Amino acid sequence: MSYGIKIRVWGEYACFTRPEMKVERVSYDVITPSAARGILQSIYWKPAIDWVIDRIHVIKPIQFDNVRRNEVKGKISETTIKSAIKGRSVNLTQYAAEKRIQRATLLLKDVEYIIEAHFEMTDKGGKDDTPEKHYSIALRRARRGQCFLQPYFGCREFAANFEIVEDEVPKGYYQGEVDLGWMLWDIDYKNNMSPKFFRAQMIDGVIDVPKLAVEEVVG
Repeated sequence: MSYGIKIRVWGEYACFTRPEMKVERVSYDVITPSAARGILQSIYWKPAIDWVIDRIHVIKPIQFDNVRRNEVKGKISETTIKSAIKGRSVNLTQYAAEKRIQRATLLLKDVEYIIEAHFEMTDKGGKDDTPEKHYSIALRRARRGQCFLQPYFGCREFAANFEIVEDEVPKGYYQGEVDLGWMLWDIDYKNNMSPKFFRAQMIDGVIDVPKLAVEEVVG
């Protein structure tokens, strides 16, 4: 048995970066399933459960905006971090003023979605981890607006507001069918962190998210 939840999320800006864009940031047209899962994990996460995204409702029209943002052009390498973990003397500092660059970003503005999802139990739970227990906690936290981390839309500076939806889902802006092209489904962490993609079809403002095992998800 699965335990479902509906969460309304909205915010001023969002950027769900397309991985094929190597230099400048360009957002997908709508929130990706992996970003939606991240929002739910920010509200409630435990090793005993896995959130699964079922549908994404696009409530407001898709609008883009161009901005330039200050970023750093590099990050501390994985090799350096592993050396530090092993106790070796390495330099883990990074000075933003020396590595700062400006990058153009094509982002979304004034976004609103309703995420339909459920969770499934994993093999990491204890004897007291029951679906009813985790469902009750998730509902309580969502109703109170509680979260472990501030949810965000792709970049941490784009905060996401959220509330639970317990009535009927309102109709979105779009009617008919819209092909959004290939979209990142999620990262398959069990298989060398390989990215998985699916063909996103929005029908009457609703995107049905396929499961990993079906043919619609490809690597």
